[in-house]
Amino acid sequence: MSNAPHRITFIASTFSAAALEFHRGRMSERGYRMEGRIEPTVFQRINDDGSTSDEFGGEPVFTVTFIKRED
Repeated sequence: MSNAPHRITFIASTFSAAALEFHRGRMSERGYRMEGRIEPTVFQRINDDGSTSDEFGGEPVFTVTFIKRED
């Protein structure tokens, strides 16, 4: 069994940077495929006291998730 993670999510400030990661990171050669679409996402953290706070200054960032192909 490989030590490679089953799912990897990259966070980028631009759509282009997220889209290029498939090629730059040689994700296909590493056995991954893209899951879903590249979309702007706003992240919030749930704090220990149950309150929430914005991550990345509350600005949307682009996410792309790769999952390990089942061989």
